[in-house]
Amino acid sequence: MGPDRAWAWTPFSAILAIWGAWMLSWLVAAVWTGQTAARPVVGSQVLYRLTVLGGAILLFDRFDLDGASRLWRSPSPLGWAMVALTAGGFICCWWARLYLGRLWSSAVTLKDGHRVVDTGPYALVRHPIYTGILIAAAATAVDQGTAISLVGLALMTLGYWTKARLEESFLREELGGESYDAYARRTGMLLPFL
Repeated sequence: MGPDRAWAWTPFSAILAIWGAWMLSWLVAAVWTGQTAARPVVGSQVLYRLTVLGGAILLFDRFDLDGASRLWRSPSPLGWAMVALTAGGFICCWWARLYLGRLWSSAVTLKDGHRVVDTGPYALVRHPIYTGILIAAAATAVDQGTAISLVGLALMTLGYWTKARLEESFLREELGGESYDAYARRTGMLLPFL
């Protein structure tokens, strides 16, 4: 096979591989969770789920076949830096996921024995898993360099912000406002100090 026909890693293919590995490992780890004690009304979670899904579809921008929405082309060093940032975002996700242990859930729920977790990555931000996903999404959007991928990032950010607000409201109700409010006052929601 000639050199022009050989397959080679590109930053985008590496980013796709990292996203795929994270999603697969996340699905496998979903079995490692505690018993659900309570959950908000199912319909309350539809909006953030659709927003995140729509954003994720746009983030990977395979719709722009003629390049009309391309704002920039990432030079190779920037592309590889975005690969590292994508991996770093998912490392944050896994650190937070392992730290939560059996209290983790993909949906907004209350687990048996639930408590406010405010140490480890949760001392930095209240939702480090969402932060890690958004770091990976931002790196992907920068590598893509298209208006469509930036809209996808904005939708994912809105979706995770909406989910964080729903989760916080639900946990305040279930765990008591005082303990959660004290935690919220000293810790940013998605970014430290904000």
